[in-house]
Amino acid sequence: MLRTLIPHPFLSLTLVLVWIGLVNTVTLGNLILGAALGLVIPMVTAPYWPNRPRISRPLKIIEYGLIVLWDIIVANVQVAMIILFKKDEDIKTHWIPIEIELKSAEAITVLAGTITMTPGTVSAMLAADCNSILVHCLHTDDPDAVRDEIKSRYERRLMEIFP
Repeated sequence: MLRTLIPHPFLSLTLVLVWIGLVNTVTLGNLILGAALGLVIPMVTAPYWPNRPRISRPLKIIEYGLIVLWDIIVANVQVAMIILFKKDEDIKTHWIPIEIELKSAEAITVLAGTITMTPGTVSAMLAADCNSILVHCLHTDDPDAVRDEIKSRYERRLMEIFP
């Protein structure tokens, strides 16, 4: 019964929070409308998600989000330093193939999005067998270190979130 009323609890909560953020005013009416949207939209879209992903450790999402946010801030400064102070001939771009152990399409999508959101790296291609992802790095002296950092900081945590 509860599963049919709230088929995607995290989506429902996210919709309520996004609605409150968009209207930028917390009132009873806005909360009621946000809750209605948070209930109706997931119920209407539930048939289109027959094999929805399982999240085994939802609190790890907060940790992951904070790490990604920190990495984005740090990478912004690093990219700015590269652009401002490195000569073009000193910039060492690399294409880095990264073998991934993630199996869930949602987890792979989050990983690719995280890589792309972090300034200085772009996920360019996913292999047809979904076992590796090709990443372009703006500047690095050690491509293996970039690969290892992506695997340890992002992929390992995503494997805990998406079993």
